[in-house]
Amino acid sequence: MGEASHSGHEFFTLKALLFKELVATQGFTTFVLEASWSTGLRLDAYVTDGTGDPEQIMREEFQGQYVFWNTDEYLDLIHWMRHYNVSNPDQPALHFAGNDLGYPGTDAFDRVSAYLNAHRPDLTEQINDLYRGIRPGRGAQTGDWMGQQLTKDAASRRKEADQAEHALAVLRTSGRPLGSAGHAYDCAVQNATAIAQTFTGYAFPHDEFPARMRFRDRAMADNTAWWLAHTNGKVLLASNNGHVAYTSDNPQEFPEPVGAFLRDELGARYMNIGLTFNEGSLNALPDYASHNPQEYAVPAAPSGHNEHILGQLSCLDFALDLRTAPPAARTWLDTARPTRSFGLYWSPRTPKQPWAARTTYSST
Repeated sequence: MGEASHSGHEFFTLKALLFKELVATQGFTTFVLEASWSTGLRLDAYVTDGTGDPEQIMREEFQGQYVFWNTDEYLDLIHWMRHYNVSNPDQPALHFAGNDLGYPGTDAFDRVSAYLNAHRPDLTEQINDLYRGIRPGRGAQTGDWMGQQLTKDAASRRKEADQAEHALAVLRTSGRPLGSAGHAYDCAVQNATAIAQTFTGYAFPHDEFPARMRFRDRAMADNTAWWLAHTNGKVLLASNNGHVAYTSDNPQEFPEPVGAFLRDELGARYMNIGLTFNEGSLNALPDYASHNPQEYAVPAAPSGHNEHILGQLSCLDFALDLRTAPPAARTWLDTARPTRSFGLYWSPRTPKQPWAARTTYSST
């Protein structure tokens, strides 16, 4: 489920309401957010076991590019998920996951170490040596760490990626144990994979931005699919429209989105819903150097925009299923028009896109 802006009350609220309905009626169990894998581990520990303070976790983890997730709407959802698990011990547990690679955290490292200590102590020293120097200190500032990582020289970033990838290779080639330890091995490999994804993502040369974004979207798709395969139930992925779409609206910079990878892997089991709006306000960062979001007014979409046409309808909130649209509507849907698209940074840019090829749309 996408959104036309990274910071809008209605988008976040609608996703939470829909997830609750899907839990109650459709067997959904996991809420996946476009956030670091390590952040998901911390929040999932609270949702499943009551470990930690979610408000503190969000304050510590949702910094930098994830600053817009530190909201009352998501905190309320996480509290609701914890309450559901406590109140429904006979039902499959709900989980909260992050699928992104921005920050490696400490929890993924801790869980790899715990697996090694319990099942492969002979590998502990070797993998700990590989992780030494790249593991963030506990209590590290997430935003500062991500900013500093981008300023390192290319050789340093490549060396760190090589260390993380080597550790993953050692763990993978150690072999999957039989019995219950097999699941522990699967989780350890996934945690090591997430660590390697982070450092590999930062290792791309700065002039290879499209390749890095393709790698990132592939990683987010893989991590989402892993949750689907290794936990009971179904998954709601919360991201922006550009990530969940089947095709990119900016292939020069973002060549292949998460939705394209998931559609290839899952087929019709993957369905996306985009969210857009005609007018209102949103929060965004003014530029790449700023860490303080600002509020921006968004006037009604001008003539020629997709939202302008939909804004002429008498109903305020509606959903449009592009899979079942009649022929006359398909002609309109197949035409590329300017469409609302706001990410981390404020920009009046409105990429042209044909909705029919990208998603099933809802306006709020």
